[in-house]
Amino acid sequence: MSKPIMAKATAVWLVDNTTITFKQIADFTGMHELEVQGIADGDVAAGVKGFDPIANNQLTQDEIDKAEASPLHKLKLKYNPAAVGEEKRRGPRYTPLSKRQDRPNSILWLVKFHPELSDGQISKLVGTTKPTIQSIRERTHWNIASMQPIDPVALGLCKQTELDAAVQKAAAKKAEEGQAMSDDDRRKLLSTEQSLGMEAEPRIPTAIEGLETFSLADDDEDEKEDNLVDADSFFNLPNSDEDEDEQP
Repeated sequence: MSKPIMAKATAVWLVDNTTITFKQIADFTGMHELEVQGIADGDVAAGVKGFDPIANNQLTQDEIDKAEASPLHKLKLKYNPAAVGEEKRRGPRYTPLSKRQDRPNSILWLVKFHPELSDGQISKLVGTTKPTIQSIRERTHWNIASMQPIDPVALGLCKQTELDAAVQKAAAKKAEEGQAMSDDDRRKLLSTEQSLGMEAEPRIPTAIEGLETFSLADDDEDEKEDNLVDADSFFNLPNSDEDEDEQP
C-alpha cells in the first residue's frame, strides 16, 4: 500500500487531532506502533509540526470518521491521479558514499562476465557514466591495475532480478539481430536460483581428452610381465675375475 508524504508529520497531526488508535496510525504511515506511542508521549518527533492530511489531499474526513468509529478499520490513502507513477525511480541510481569506491569493480565484473550488456544498461544497474564504462572496457581507467571484478549484486548496487532482466533483454536483442549465442551466453540467462540448483557437469581437461577410451592390449600385458626383473637379482652380483685373483 502507498504511504503518505511526510509520514512522521502526518502521524503527529493524527495523534493531536483524532482519536485513531496508535496501530491504525502506524499502519497508515508505515511507522512502528511504539514510535507512534512515543509521539503521543512527547518522546519522539519533538518540535515536528503536524502535517494535515485532509488539507493536503491525502485523507478524507469520512475516512477518519470510519477509523475513529472502528479500531479495526484501516485508513486508505486518497486516490490522486496526479501521483500515479511517482513511486518509480527517476534519473540515475543513487549510490551510497560507502559503496561508491566499489562501483568500478562492479563495472569491471559486468564488462567481463556480461559483455553483451550495453553501456546504458550497465549505467542503470550500478549508477555510473558511460565514459567511465568505456574507459574500463578499453582498460584505460586510471586505477585499472588495482581493480578486481566484484558482483554488483553482492555489493548491493543492484538486485539479482534487475541483473537477470537486463541480461535477458540483451540476449533477446542479440537474437533479433541474428547473432548466434554461445553456450556460455545461454548459461548466463539462468537466474542465480536456477544455476545453483543445477548439477555440475563433469568436464575432462583438454590435455587428456581421448585417454578415457585408451586401454592396453593383452599382448602388451604379457610383454610387460616377461620384462619384469626380480628385485633380488640386483643384490646377487656375479663374481668377477679380479675377486678370484685376490683370494689366497
